[in-house]
Amino acid sequence: MDEFDFLVIGSGSGLDVANVAANQGQSVAVVEKGPLGGTCLNRGCIPSKLLLYHADVLETIERAGEFDIDAEVNDVDFEHIVRKVNEEVQADADSIRRGLRSSDRHTLYEGEARFVADHEVEVSGGEDDGARIRADTVLIAAGTRPAIPPIDGIEDTDYLTSQEALQLETPPDHLVVVGGGYIAAELGHFFETFGSDVTVVGRRPNLLPNADSEVAAAFTDQFGERADVYAGYEATSVAQADGEVTLEAREYEYGEEGGVVESGESVSVTGDALLVAAGRTPNTDTLNLDATGVRTDDRGFVATDDYLETDVEDVWALGDIVGEYLLKHSANHEAQAVARNIFGSDPEPVDYSAMPFAVFGSPEVAGVGATEAELRDAGREYATNTYDFADTARGDAMHAEGFVKVLVDLDGEILGCHIVGPDASTLIQEAVVAMKAGSGTVRDVRESIHVHPALPEVVQRAFSGQFSRGGHEHH
Repeated sequence: MDEFDFLVIGSGSGLDVANVAANQGQSVAVVEKGPLGGTCLNRGCIPSKLLLYHADVLETIERAGEFDIDAEVNDVDFEHIVRKVNEEVQADADSIRRGLRSSDRHTLYEGEARFVADHEVEVSGGEDDGARIRADTVLIAAGTRPAIPPIDGIEDTDYLTSQEALQLETPPDHLVVVGGGYIAAELGHFFETFGSDVTVVGRRPNLLPNADSEVAAAFTDQFGERADVYAGYEATSVAQADGEVTLEAREYEYGEEGGVVESGESVSVTGDALLVAAGRTPNTDTLNLDATGVRTDDRGFVATDDYLETDVEDVWALGDIVGEYLLKHSANHEAQAVARNIFGSDPEPVDYSAMPFAVFGSPEVAGVGATEAELRDAGREYATNTYDFADTARGDAMHAEGFVKVLVDLDGEILGCHIVGPDASTLIQEAVVAMKAGSGTVRDVRESIHVHPALPEVVQRAFSGQFSRGGHEHH
């Protein structure tokens, strides 16, 4: 039995806490079954955003004609683009591994952690198969993996998840995507830009169903100009033959209250590659948590208190596996909180207020705070205002479609901000800072001087216009 002060399962944001422990002079064990660095580095944000920027450059060139510029693309070395990105990611993961292996304060165990008691795990598989580790403090940060929905025939079909899609060295002729969330939006945009025909089949009435419904509808319309979108369809079966995959899906008819009234027509879609992007499932089922007092919720995520401690004293959890926000910046924020709560003198609950998200599709989408539907469902009084990109000088110059939508309470406190359009991921930050660092009211944005004629003016004007109670109006 190897004894440590601190054990972390997973090498994503949990490593941030492990490093704090090591800097406090504690002995630290890290158990990781895959490449070092977690989902974000190896299978998520980093490779996808590196690839997506190439798509943005190509899309810019293809739109040059709109601006009376005659430009053409002579060649795209897709294989080199993908290989270069994956080599960069691999180098980063190897660097983390080397750092842990050479550290005299960390011990890396490569394999899958399975609990045998509250503070004790056994490593199975990998280089350190069979090792037993006990630690005074344990941090569960083992992440999630792609969820595979129960589609008839899926077990007998060769399908891609986001992980394999990010490594394809040739774009498919026709990519069929199951799922309508951010992974479908981003990877659909990537492959469509590089020449694939793309068909997206999503269960909800719009793509990006977690975004504000007006933003989601606008994104779905714009995305649908370049890809075939079946929103409100559930994939029911899939079959593979002669190198092609045929997906059957059934339309849902949604009732007034959002429930499914009846299923409508069926459609059949055939392509040469199938991407399953239907959400994420927590890796709790690999950890043998039955050997512990750690509880999971009804979705399988680790249950914690407001401080991110589980039901077992000195066993903590953070990141995707707690299921609060499946976002890297949320996991980093949680890591700061856990480090403070374990090693600081004054524990504080995790503050999830003003947690932004962004989708790097075409167009970009970003949001923070409550959506209009959430406010309505909660019976909150609110006012809203929307302002179009095209009504600013810079937005007009860019031929920008999209808008900024602001939701406030009747005292002017910012409840939410939602953006669809160019640089949404950057523009949202102004609302986040106002909500966190300022008084949190519309005046913080409205009365700050904005550079003219830069794009953030669209945010200022959305915060400055005529608000409507309970509804919205465009200007």
